[in-house]
Amino acid sequence: MNSLEANDIKLQENIIIADAEYIDNVAFDLIVNYERMLGRKIPKADMAQWAINVGLDGGMKPGRQTTGIILIHDKNTKQLNNFLPSNLQTELNNRAFNDEQFGEFTFTAYPTEEMVTKHDFLEDMARTICNHKDVRRVMLIPDAENEQVLEGLRRMLKDVDDDKHVTLFTMQPTRGGHFRQEILGYSLTNAMGVRADEFRD
Repeated sequence: MNSLEANDIKLQENIIIADAEYIDNVAFDLIVNYERMLGRKIPKADMAQWAINVGLDGGMKPGRQTTGIILIHDKNTKQLNNFLPSNLQTELNNRAFNDEQFGEFTFTAYPTEEMVTKHDFLEDMARTICNHKDVRRVMLIPDAENEQVLEGLRRMLKDVDDDKHVTLFTMQPTRGGHFRQEILGYSLTNAMGVRADEFRD
């Protein structure tokens, strides 16, 4: 990935906001289960491919565009254990890559302090981004195991304009709201190089 200057970070038309520890834990569970089911070593998830997959699930179309990935994490978390690249500050924060089909993807890692919980920070970030006129698609990946977090997002998203394309990613279908839903596991599975036909053998 290429380095970005801090002042290059701006709101893109596609924004992915993810709870970094949550996606790392889900990736770990998938790796353990797939290794048991398929009898082979499963590689860590390719972060770039995962970002493209989430964008596609969130309605991104081919073309010249920019997609921002915001990874919100506890300040004591230095790296993800089940993704490559993995170090939040040295390998992901202010980094970018270009995809010939889908344009530029930029990464920003935000550590949270004790004064505000990670869940509140994610909700506030999502509210700000959803209200920004230049943003067209927002993909949210909160800690979906926490019903309070999901309920807070449901309440916040009720007021989002209809022209915003908001997608909530969880591992299980959840109660609906003013958003689309997608299953997080599909994007991760593909980013690990696991194919659907492997489960039919």
